[in-house]
Amino acid sequence: MTHAYYSTVLDHPVERVWAEIRDFGSYEWAGAGYAATLEDGRPGDAVGCVRRIPVPDGPPMRQRLLAHSDLDRGYTYEVCEPSPLGVTDYRATLRLVPITDGDRCLAEWSATFECPPADRADRVAQFRDRGFAVWLGSLRAALGAGEIMVDRT
Repeated sequence: MTHAYYSTVLDHPVERVWAEIRDFGSYEWAGAGYAATLEDGRPGDAVGCVRRIPVPDGPPMRQRLLAHSDLDRGYTYEVCEPSPLGVTDYRATLRLVPITDGDRCLAEWSATFECPPADRADRVAQFRDRGFAVWLGSLRAALGAGEIMVDRT
C-alpha cells in the first residue's frame, strides 16, 4: 500500500471546522467548483452513503462513506471502482483534532491506495500536494484567513 498524508493547523475551534465539513454530501468547501450530490437521498452522516462528484471530461467519481464519527470529528471513505484517479483500493480519512493552545484545530487528511511502483511518487504528490493541500486551503478560505502550519510526511 502507498500512503499520502497532509496536515495543517486551522485558526478556528474544532467545532466550527467540523460543522463545515461534517456532512459528507457537502463538498463546496473544497473549492472544486462544483457541488457533490448524495445518491438515494441518504443523509451525509449515514455510513454507506455514496457521494457523486462531477469530473471534467469523464464519468463522475463515486465515493462511499465507510465511517463517520462526531466524537472523533472525522470520516473515512473509499473511491468506488473503477476509479478515475489512476489507482485502486483508494481509502481516505479526514479528521480534526482540537488544539487547546489558541482554540485551534489540526486537520489531517490521509489516504492509502495501490498503484504501480513507478507511479508512486507522482500519485503521492497528486493526492498530498494537488489534492489534500488544495482542498484544505479552500477550507481555510471558507472559514476565513488564518496562519498556515504544515506537516508533510
